[in-house]
Amino acid sequence: MTTKLPLHTISVLVANKPGVLVRIALVFARRGYNIDSLVVSPTVNPKFSRMTITAKGDLETLEQIIKNVNKLVDVIHCEEHPANTVEKELALLKTKSSPAVKAFINKYAPKYHVRIDDASEGTYIIEQTGTTAELDEFEALLKKFGILEMIRTGKILITRGKNVT
Repeated sequence: MTTKLPLHTISVLVANKPGVLVRIALVFARRGYNIDSLVVSPTVNPKFSRMTITAKGDLETLEQIIKNVNKLVDVIHCEEHPANTVEKELALLKTKSSPAVKAFINKYAPKYHVRIDDASEGTYIIEQTGTTAELDEFEALLKKFGILEMIRTGKILITRGKNVT
């Protein structure tokens, strides 16, 4: 029987310098942790970048990874995120265009935050923003029409209230 490993979201504030990403990825690799998604983005201060990493694995190993990442040069802060955050992800999905697909998109647009970004050459490019769960649900529903291509950004998040991410 295979046990499903929990998904963890880690936020890392780093100096915006070459090589930082590689050093962080190596810490995960040395511990046998595969990174499921990785988003690196600028912060208000151009000297720093924020990394949001999602990975599956046991909590004990993750705690060691966080300790090791926090010791790296150019890492300001690394932590697993609590539930008190706003989390979003972006997906672009390409399908064949048809009246049925258009009706489907219009029906589910409010619930899944989707819209058609492009309708050309017999295809639709659909944009969706939402939680990872919302993107997974919509993708499962859209599969009956055939997904030709899909690209997802990975999770980004920010802490609610006055707390800093």
